[in-house]
Amino acid sequence: MLPDDTALIVVDLQPDFMPGGALACHEGDAIVPGIDALLRARRYRTVVATQDWHPPGHASFASAHPGRSPFDTIELHGHPQTLWPDHCVQGSAGAALDPRVDWTPLDLVLRKGTDPRVDSYSGFRGNHGPAGSRPATGLAGWLRERGIAEVHVCGLARDYCVLWTAQDAAAAGFRVRFLWDLTRPVTPAGDAPTRQALLAAGIAIGA
Repeated sequence: MLPDDTALIVVDLQPDFMPGGALACHEGDAIVPGIDALLRARRYRTVVATQDWHPPGHASFASAHPGRSPFDTIELHGHPQTLWPDHCVQGSAGAALDPRVDWTPLDLVLRKGTDPRVDSYSGFRGNHGPAGSRPATGLAGWLRERGIAEVHVCGLARDYCVLWTAQDAAAAGFRVRFLWDLTRPVTPAGDAPTRQALLAAGIAIGA
């Protein structure tokens, strides 16, 4: 068992991010057995899963912007926004938590990306919205109420949602460990910038 003040955050382990899914991550399915084993080992007293949960026509979908294609970049609310294929639409099979994992230890499922105007990579804050700010999800307060001082993060995608979750956790004052082997990127090209960003934020990288 890890100390009681350490929590595990499993980010967006959902079918749409697996090979063959709407927004497949590189080798995304390779981490499923390891995360399942980690949960079954009951090493963490507190376990959180984030779940991308977009309404149809979400502003981050390329289909919501005529003439645009997936992976184009636009400006949204004054900040760069990658446009994605439609993915993790509320209630769809691709938005479910991966059924190959035993989710019994979960204490919280945090659904994000529910505002049709705002993308949400991080489990702690949304992306920039119309007001110019990044709205908090409430996760930081929820963890603090349970005495959590350190979080370990894993899941998908390494270079977006897991990275942003780790960065925001560190900014909120938590110690953070990035479980690199239990993450995968959208594309391997994202790995070097991700490592640089983690080092810049003082985030530990390890198993």
